[in-house]
Amino acid sequence: MSILNQLADHARARVLADAAEICPEAMRERALSMGTDGGSAFEQALKREGMSFICEVKRASPSKGLIAPDFPYVDIARDYAAAGADCISCLTEPKWFLGSDRIFRDIRAAVPTPMLRKDFTVDEYQIYQAKVLGAGAVLLICAILDTATIEQYLELCERLGLAALVEAHDEREIASAVSAGARIIGVNNRNLKDFSVDFSNAARLRDRIPPDCVYVAESGVKAPEDAAVLRKIGADAALIGEALMRASDKKAMLSALREAAK
Repeated sequence: MSILNQLADHARARVLADAAEICPEAMRERALSMGTDGGSAFEQALKREGMSFICEVKRASPSKGLIAPDFPYVDIARDYAAAGADCISCLTEPKWFLGSDRIFRDIRAAVPTPMLRKDFTVDEYQIYQAKVLGAGAVLLICAILDTATIEQYLELCERLGLAALVEAHDEREIASAVSAGARIIGVNNRNLKDFSVDFSNAARLRDRIPPDCVYVAESGVKAPEDAAVLRKIGADAALIGEALMRASDKKAMLSALREAAK
């Protein structure tokens, strides 16, 4: 079983456990009572002139293990916001990424920056959860969701006022995202089935993404020159995690990335 399948299976088990504490009907009512603000701010942040940066808060990953033994996540998020991050991505997957909903809530309370709840969405319950947590966007992964399900989830996001980053890795998945109506498409340079990185993936798939979609390049950015390459091939935004998490001066690192992408 691939790592991604394990993540998806564990997400399904988490949904069952969470739904036993707060039933789906109650979670749905909470989400619907919160209005429709949030998603437009996230999407507009990625449409600003020049390359936008989604800065990620994560403690660990399946491929790298523990990334941040010292993890003052609120301070990290504040550093990102002070450095001018356009959006913040926060992992809530607990087993492999050591994330949690509490981490997301604490960051949401500390910074005004639009936030992506980065998790492995396998049930609409998680989309209602994301709204209740204060997210502006959710992650939908083509490798674990068929086109009809992505379309259904995008319609739910629209009703809740959430944006959705629809992640793809190859031509078939790009076609699925486009067919489902995605407005923000992320190309992951990391193969989520074996976690190998192919930085040329972003370049190869650029022409497959319609010009009216926001194109987000994900994974593989280690240095400013990588950001320059992504901008040259036409990326509207980059999602950057490990490079920023490992940087001792996150403001300086983000500044260097932004300067290189001009």
